[in-house]
Amino acid sequence: MAQLAPFHFAFPVDDLDAARHFYGTVLGCPEGRSDSDWIDFNLYGHQIVAHRVARRDAVAGHNPVDGHDVLVPHFGVVLPPDEWRALAARLQDQGVRFVIEPHTRFPGQPGEQSTMFFHDPAGNALEFKAFADLDQLFAK
Repeated sequence: MAQLAPFHFAFPVDDLDAARHFYGTVLGCPEGRSDSDWIDFNLYGHQIVAHRVARRDAVAGHNPVDGHDVLVPHFGVVLPPDEWRALAARLQDQGVRFVIEPHTRFPGQPGEQSTMFFHDPAGNALEFKAFADLDQLFAK
């Protein structure tokens, strides 16, 4: 796989202090620039930006995947398995409530992966994944 370019993703939050704590402290994302209405975070080398907006329904719906109702929309990062396990433990230690608990999806099938879903304080859905074999990322 070619080296990936960092992506940029802007998302809504209704409380910048809660976003700063969740992304900075709970997830461990270093903070970049900020203003009175937004904060840049470094999410594993990717630039995500929490923008303060009026509260809204962050989840549009659900889609069935491997026996779970996957939240739509959602975002996250594919991590190496050891980092994924460490993040899952960190989130559990921080008292984060999982929407879909850390588990293995598609065991023994193409695309086997570890996955977990949770919300940030503004209700944005996040999914973090890991593949024992990264070549399975786009497996059919």
